[in-house]
Amino acid sequence: MNATNPAELKTLFESDAFARETTYTGPLGPEYAPSGTRLHLWAPTAQSVAVNLYRKGDGSARMGTLPLERGPQGVWSIYLPGDQHGRYYTFTVTVDGTARQTGDPYARAAGVNGTRSMIVDLARTDPDAWARDVRPVIPPSQRAVWEVSVRDFSQDAASGVRPAWRGKFMAFTQSGTTLHGDGVHPTCLNYLKRLGVKYVQLMPIFDFGSVDEARPLLRQYNWGYDPTNYNVPEGSYSTDPTRGEVRIRECKAMIAALHAAGIGVVMDVVYNHMYRNENPLNDTVPCYFFRQNEDGSFSNGSGCGNEFASERVMARRYMIDSILYWAQEYHIDGFRFDLMGLYDVETINAVRAALDRLPGGRDILMYGEPWQGGGSQLHRYEANKANLAMLDERVGIFCDDTRDAIKGGCFNAREPGYVQGKPDSLWDIGAAVAAWCRSDKLPPHAPGQIVSYVSAHDNFTLWDKLLLVRHEKPEFTAADSTALAQNRLAAGIYLTSFGLPFLQAGEEFARTKKGQGNSYRSSPALNRLDWERAEKYHPLVDYYRGLLALRAKFPRLGGAGRNAPDALQFFALEQPLVGWTLPAVWGDGAAWGALCVFYNPTETSKTVPLPGGRWQLLSDGTSSSLWRGPARVYEHEAVVMPYSATIFGLT
Repeated sequence: MNATNPAELKTLFESDAFARETTYTGPLGPEYAPSGTRLHLWAPTAQSVAVNLYRKGDGSARMGTLPLERGPQGVWSIYLPGDQHGRYYTFTVTVDGTARQTGDPYARAAGVNGTRSMIVDLARTDPDAWARDVRPVIPPSQRAVWEVSVRDFSQDAASGVRPAWRGKFMAFTQSGTTLHGDGVHPTCLNYLKRLGVKYVQLMPIFDFGSVDEARPLLRQYNWGYDPTNYNVPEGSYSTDPTRGEVRIRECKAMIAALHAAGIGVVMDVVYNHMYRNENPLNDTVPCYFFRQNEDGSFSNGSGCGNEFASERVMARRYMIDSILYWAQEYHIDGFRFDLMGLYDVETINAVRAALDRLPGGRDILMYGEPWQGGGSQLHRYEANKANLAMLDERVGIFCDDTRDAIKGGCFNAREPGYVQGKPDSLWDIGAAVAAWCRSDKLPPHAPGQIVSYVSAHDNFTLWDKLLLVRHEKPEFTAADSTALAQNRLAAGIYLTSFGLPFLQAGEEFARTKKGQGNSYRSSPALNRLDWERAEKYHPLVDYYRGLLALRAKFPRLGGAGRNAPDALQFFALEQPLVGWTLPAVWGDGAAWGALCVFYNPTETSKTVPLPGGRWQLLSDGTSSSLWRGPARVYEHEAVVMPYSATIFGLT
């Protein structure tokens, strides 16, 4: 291993000999026991490794430094006798005569800002009754994902959350919260239980570097797509980032509270890059964990300065180990992969297979963004849309085709979609309903692989996009009845489509970011969920709530079988109307014998023909809970309102 420059390292790391001599399957990271802790560090190119011990996570003087012993396959280790719980440490790794001080890539706990790792007895971090926490059983028919940042969820003073918990993990544990504590209008977890979504997707909750945990958070804000420690929860979301065990306990308490409410937790994971090139992975084995250009410099397919080399054996192992750790230690119910197109297909399928081997692991969700952030040196099959057919059928993708067909392209603020009357867009709407299984735009796939959505944290909120198409200078906080109708129509389309429905938190109450398309480091005030708006637009919230419940009563829409969308029958209607019918599967518990759905993106009412039979009006595009009340039955034909998704059920 005489390589010295980055180009030579690239040749070395990609050689069969290096993989053969350094692939290691034994334990890595700290192995804690009350009698003593053994540390293991994979650093095959190091000349020496030492551990530096500290009493505190920052500031305190070093207690001492001890050398690690090199073993087979480039693994260094040391045994520290006695109970080491709460002891902080770093490694000094010397490569080619250069010594770097770094945290442990496999650290489970850390001090302020993650620079010092901490040895932790994980059993001591379990909240009460954690041993009895189980993943909720959520059948495919009930799956819908609501995406939120821990910070945004509760930082609004109107949330009713106690001040010390606002913007923190613990906000999810406070039950019965209401708007300004009025006892009437639910907020936070209380609100979610009523809304009816069955999964909450949390934007990054691992330790990220773009927020200084040692400073007050008042004006600091970042979404957190800046990984520092992959296996440590973010300190700014805890009530005390200086004590490494607190963030673990509070993160678990949040997950337990969501589980107790029957809600699964999807973790947004960002293995594709790290915040800085100086990080525990690169400081331990320089250049190994990150993809390289021919000259040895870092490839930048993430747009963030580096990209993870998932195809390298020990990098792939690291990623899989990390995901399994979160699934097992934190009881995570699903993983959403940022820039999934930067991973190779083989790695993503290996993650799926590893999760499947866990007890109940086949029910853990996996989906990601099937694109990259720039040109990459990944010269093998990428986990992207073009290679969808190569991915396991239980690995899903965000479908930007559905998103853009419904409400217009996300990069041109003024570009309309179907709900704003874009000509000829109806053909893509039909394809979207069938989860693109009957279209040649995507390779062969299962409908469950399509994440159907119109808004996420990236780009404009749905409300802002609708107003930007409608007005030259929108007033984002003003009520706009046409935009509200278009909002309902957009939701009516993707919530009656095959696939996994997904929505950005607050989409259901016309969330606005005042036209800001990328608010990753904007003000906390702009990013927060405005709980007063949830009350102001409660009819829209109720519309989403009714649609989610209606969808759950017709399981075929959540069906994963490849041929399920073949049963859709589309009608020949005057353009741009779209209409279809879908029979229920006998014995699946559907509340109706079939669904008949019409989308009308025009500003006038339209008369449409109904198939033979008696059809109960379930949703008229304004109220989606008509199915809960007295039956309104139609035969032969019906009138559909402007900008509406109208749903009938066969009685």
